Amino acid sequence: MTDKDKQDKQRQNEDGVWLHCSNTAVRRASRHLGQLYEDAMGDTGLRGTQFSLMSQIAGSNQPTLKNLAEAMVMDLSALGHTLKPLIRDGLVELVPDAQDRRAKRVRLTETGAATQRDLTARWQIAQDRFDKAFGKEKSEELRRVLAFISSGEFAKAFKRGEEA
Repeated sequence: MTDKDKQDKQRQNEDGVWLHCSNTAVRRASRHLGQLYEDAMGDTGLRGTQFSLMSQIAGSNQPTLKNLAEAMVMDLSALGHTLKPLIRDGLVELVPDAQDRRAKRVRLTETGAATQRDLTARWQIAQDRFDKAFGKEKSEELRRVLAFISSGEFAKAFKRGEEA
C-alpha cells in the first residue's frame, strides 16, 4: 500500500458518517468491541450476546422473560431468538412461574452456570485489555454514559426532544 493509499484510507476513516451520527458511532463501536470480546471467548461456540444474556440470567435470580427482555433492552422476539440455541444446548431452561403459570422464568442449567463461570474468566481478560487500552477511569465513565443511554429516562428525554 502506497503512502497515498494510506492517506486516502485515513481520510475515509476521518470522514465517516460515525463522526456525525451518534447512533452510527455507537453501533460501529459495538460491532468492533463485539468482535474483540468474542475473540476472547475462544472456541466455545458462544457469541458475546449469549454470554451477556447468560450473565444477566445468572445475576437476576430466574427472571421472567419480560423482565429479562427489559434488562437486555430487547424485544421478546429477539430474546427468544437468542435463547433458542442456549435452550437447545442445555445451558438455559424455561420454567413456569410459581405464582403465575402463564409467565415463564429463565434460569441457567447446572451446565449453563458452569459454562457462564468459565466464560467469565475469559471475559475478564477482554475487560482488562479494554481497560488497559482505553484507561480504567474512561472505561468506567463510558459504561455510566452507555447505561444512561440505555435507560428509560434517556428514552423519555429523547422523545420529548422530538416534540420540540
